[in-house]
Amino acid sequence: MSDYKPNSKHDPQAKFADNERLKTESNFLRGTIEADLKDQITGGFTADNFQLIRFHGMYQQDDRDIRPERAKQKLEPLHNVMLRARMPGGIIKPEQWLAIDKFAEEKTMYGSIRLTTRQTFQFHGVLKPNIKDMHQMLNSVGIDSIATAGDVNRNVLCTTNPVESELHQEAYEWAAKISEHLLPKTRAYAEIWLNGEKSESTEEPILGSTYLPRKFKTTVTIPPNNEVDVHANDLNFVAIAENGKLVGFNVLVGGGLAMTHGDVNTYPRKADDFGYVPLEHTLAIAEHVVSVQRDWGNRVNRKNAKTKYTLDTFGSDAFKAEVEKRAGVKFEQSRPYEFTHRGDRFGWVEGIDGKHHLTVFIQNGRILDFPDKALKTGCRKIAEIHQGDFRMTANQNLIIAGVPADQKDVIEHLARDHGLIDDSHTEQRKASMACVALPTCPLAMAEAERYLPELIEKTEALLAKHGVAEDHIILRVVGCPNGCGRAMLAEAGLVGKGPGKYNLYLGGNREGTRIPKLYLENVGEETYLNALDELIGRWASERNDAEGFGDFVIRQGIVAEVKVSKTDFHA
Repeated sequence: MSDYKPNSKHDPQAKFADNERLKTESNFLRGTIEADLKDQITGGFTADNFQLIRFHGMYQQDDRDIRPERAKQKLEPLHNVMLRARMPGGIIKPEQWLAIDKFAEEKTMYGSIRLTTRQTFQFHGVLKPNIKDMHQMLNSVGIDSIATAGDVNRNVLCTTNPVESELHQEAYEWAAKISEHLLPKTRAYAEIWLNGEKSESTEEPILGSTYLPRKFKTTVTIPPNNEVDVHANDLNFVAIAENGKLVGFNVLVGGGLAMTHGDVNTYPRKADDFGYVPLEHTLAIAEHVVSVQRDWGNRVNRKNAKTKYTLDTFGSDAFKAEVEKRAGVKFEQSRPYEFTHRGDRFGWVEGIDGKHHLTVFIQNGRILDFPDKALKTGCRKIAEIHQGDFRMTANQNLIIAGVPADQKDVIEHLARDHGLIDDSHTEQRKASMACVALPTCPLAMAEAERYLPELIEKTEALLAKHGVAEDHIILRVVGCPNGCGRAMLAEAGLVGKGPGKYNLYLGGNREGTRIPKLYLENVGEETYLNALDELIGRWASERNDAEGFGDFVIRQGIVAEVKVSKTDFHA
């Protein structure tokens, strides 16, 4: 590691954040988790272990809907964990799907599988006695949850792109390689959850003994589809192809969407384009973008610890030069590319290999049997006969990929019978997204997933009122400003401020390359729907040909364009 001392650079008098102590004393992420697992007095994890289990892919939560009633009964909250799996590129085999389906049904409180914006699945509501069984079940089918949370590089996303299958396969393989290269090297996960052989210590040559200052997110993206929202991520490899073959990547660094209400020193930020590198330098560049952030990132103030703030503190050019110095690689001039869209392509498409791929819409990514659509049963029945694989998208949807022509009809029949194909879904419904929020997320200030269906219906009514029912707005609602539902890349984004209250941000674009700006603060549904009613009416009558809602509000000066987040976002 370098001689850089974060406390002396960022604030000479400041002490490191307590998370730095926690990581230092954790014995490479082991802590006393094993002792906590044996403690039957509480259903939760205590002291530092509450944070340390995140490095193992879990968050401690409780059901906030029943928290007051349990308090009246003198009971602790109903502690449980949410697990996020590590699935680079979102590819999962049918036999793996059947295993996670069975576990969700038998050993979680909610019985669901949830597809997330991190292109993987989550279990919600796993009680302490079932946690170790969960990890061992996942391991038995080749899945783990190492480093899907905590101050590490998390699950690596990759454009699904099932049509150009050869190019996607190459990109996916690089996503998997990057994920493996940047994983923690500690044996703590295997020791605690898989009964692995104990080791005294370990080395962390890339992440360092105190890991990263804050979470770190990476993607591999194939233009022209920006479905992974590159500007929400710290490190992005934009695939450059020649004659259908991958030759290298443009590297984008420093994106991120989280912020803190009322703190003008926090803001969402787009990633900077560092330039092009040939394939053979991919892992070196990945390693040393991480190592510079490891050494230069703010370990004093966690609210300013992400890569985006490191770039704005020291300068993008200085950060880039340090990466080049450490990697021994010079970035070349960026190769031309363009993002034209970022949504999933629903329905059937045929790949260049003759295989067929069916993308189905999963509202909020929640796979469960509902009264009018048995989504979970449908996925299970398809997995029992499917000869290809499944691909989870970064937009919470599911692709049934690699279907031979003679199996198309039976797959479609199962999908329709169980509500996985619903021709009544509007473009607006398919362009809307929410985070989990209440009742399980401890950070949620307002509803998101449970509110989204109602919000969509009311937005659809506004579009119909103004004669644009066939069009859509990229609409996202989140329960807090931490960025999970990517509202800060929406054309219209609602960010929870309190029960029933949201900030309304406007002005992102359909390509996902612009940050929206605050339009209304801390308002209820009537206020923001009235505002959208007026603005959609203007958009319908005054827009240019095919002009998106976000582009319209910028062109009309309804909100100012955010060009440089540090100076423009709060201006």
